[in-house]
Amino acid sequence: MPHLLHIDSSIRGEQSVSRRLTARAAAAWRAAHPDGTVTYRDLGRQPLPHLDEAGGLARLVPVDQHTAEQRASWELTERLVDEVKRADTVLLGLPLYNYGAPSSVKTWVDHLIAPGIAYDPATGAGLLGDREFIVLASRGGGYGTGTPREGWDHAEPWLPHGLSQTGMQPRFITAELTLAPVVPAMAELISLHEESLAAAERAIDELWVPASVG
Repeated sequence: MPHLLHIDSSIRGEQSVSRRLTARAAAAWRAAHPDGTVTYRDLGRQPLPHLDEAGGLARLVPVDQHTAEQRASWELTERLVDEVKRADTVLLGLPLYNYGAPSSVKTWVDHLIAPGIAYDPATGAGLLGDREFIVLASRGGGYGTGTPREGWDHAEPWLPHGLSQTGMQPRFITAELTLAPVVPAMAELISLHEESLAAAERAIDELWVPASVG
């Protein structure tokens, strides 16, 4: 039975463009997989604990030597890795905050870099690569080629590197200039934002052909 892991990370609630995009993608996935099941995780509303001194070393210490804090941290990592392993498709909403990924997404990635369950420490081979990984990204400004802030988006370039050990390879669908409708100084960019959003929505709609059509 096909399974979807749907992850949101925005802190903007109903105003979030990335949430709007992931919801559209999840609906398209369900239409194409009517017998499928879904796991939902909301990093924006229920963030994961960062790897701290008490528990973070669990990834470097044999399991039979774990302290109570390390054991709790490792058990959470095992649950997160298992969520990915059970999924045929992973959807991740990735807004751009201060030119980088939300700290909640960084924490999710940190938990996934787990030897023995997400990658083979002996060979370096990733163990999570055999699945579709769709990233629905949103950014308030424009950071493409030729723009004044070209290269200031550090979230999209970072994620493939951050997850490289696991074998997961993201495909990005991005809507930009999302602040244009609400920031007066960006009003002249509203039409470009609308074009970008429409293109992202079309790309989402083309991801899966419903089984009834196929």
